[in-house]
Amino acid sequence: MKFYIKIFIVILTVGLIGIQFIKVDRKNPMVKGDLKAPQEVKKILKESCYDCHSNETKWPWYSYIAPISFLIEKDVKKGRSELNFSEWETYDTNKKLHLKKELWEEVENDEMPKAVYTLSRPNARLDFVKKNIIKKWATGY
Repeated sequence: MKFYIKIFIVILTVGLIGIQFIKVDRKNPMVKGDLKAPQEVKKILKESCYDCHSNETKWPWYSYIAPISFLIEKDVKKGRSELNFSEWETYDTNKKLHLKKELWEEVENDEMPKAVYTLSRPNARLDFVKKNIIKKWATGY
């Protein structure tokens, strides 16, 4: 039995080392039309949302370590595809209104920012005051 455990550990170690050589796309595309919003709103969104929902991602050191790097890249790609503040001004009015509504629903229901994101970035957590600032901007009241 001990022999099989040693073989398993060797295979696992070789696998973890091997996946470090798989490239992850950490490029930040050009900003096409950044969000124009009141300064207090933009500050909160930059702090809590921009890493996944803009072309201004700040890639943390652990985003260079597989398999975590794969998960972070996937989250950023998905986030940018659903809402990208770096392309906000290219969206038409109806899309902006829809995205604001969606954004507020996710914030109100504590679905965004993701809990796993705020573990390493406690300043990204949205307290009552920050939520109300977002609500006022997103809903108009």
